[in-house]
Amino acid sequence: MLIIENLTKIYDNGFKALDNINLEIPDGQFVSIIGLSGSGKSTLLRCINRLIRPTHGRIIWNDTDITAANEEDVRAIRRRIGMIFQQFNLVKRSSVITNVLQGRLGYTNPLFSFLNYFPRSDRDEALANLERVGIKEQAYKRASALSGGQQQRVGIARALMQRPELMLADEPVASLDPATSHSVMKYLEILNSEDGITVLCSLHFLSLARTYSDRVIALKDGKLMFDGGPQEIDNARFKQIYGEDAVEVQIN
Repeated sequence: MLIIENLTKIYDNGFKALDNINLEIPDGQFVSIIGLSGSGKSTLLRCINRLIRPTHGRIIWNDTDITAANEEDVRAIRRRIGMIFQQFNLVKRSSVITNVLQGRLGYTNPLFSFLNYFPRSDRDEALANLERVGIKEQAYKRASALSGGQQQRVGIARALMQRPELMLADEPVASLDPATSHSVMKYLEILNSEDGITVLCSLHFLSLARTYSDRVIALKDGKLMFDGGPQEIDNARFKQIYGEDAVEVQIN
């Protein structure tokens, strides 16, 4: 269970990115977080794994207060939380399998990882995860040689190397075309349904949230505007979240 209590984040310039957010997310849910750019989606995800420190409030995951954890405890917590980024965050000049193996850094002797030494079991697991996302044949190519969709699948395989219980996906399809977006989202859906991994995925498009989510959370100006089933968002609620002049862009 992930419990978020009175979460507020105010940046140094005075911008309030999150304003008193309260949520409870049971294990195994697929939750989409929607809203305009600047609504607080990325800040919320990055507070959960302490890439950003909240100003006020608490985040409790499996009875551990993440907001109160020291640096050593945060490193241990992050081992179990996968993160997928909008811009993939790959080392483009390195091979695909080397990028995937970076997911084991929290478990590996720093000297060995610096020398790019990983045990055979980790390499076998990396290949298995690449096979799972459909690109095992790309394992020894440079990451820069892959398409955007393939690079994002490398990001998913890398996150799987952590053997996560919680997956945070920060606008993972924002830079992809519609067909590729669905491909990436389907892999996240499989991890959720087959592995029981809790998924929190920020998205711009309500149509994707409706297709893949159990639950939708909407933010606007850092405030929680909606929390419920995807099909509960009618035209009135859509305009409340995105503005009166908003027109939903469907991705089919």
